[in-house]
Amino acid sequence: SDEEVVDPKATMEVTCKPKCVRQLKDYQACTRRIEGDESGSKHCTGQYFDYWQCIDKCVAPKLFEKLK
Repeated sequence: SDEEVVDPKATMEVTCKPKCVRQLKDYQACTRRIEGDESGSKHCTGQYFDYWQCIDKCVAPKLFEKLK
């Protein structure tokens, strides 16, 4: 078949983003705080992972239901 396969997770992530606004704002605030850090010791890894954990937690039930 010549049909292109589309990953349903990407679409579901977009619909979940509004539910994770607080985590996104925390991440964006962190990136603004460390802007210009030349040492490289400051990072926002925790906030980044908190945001994506929220997205994944929202997506998982929908994705697994679709895969059944």
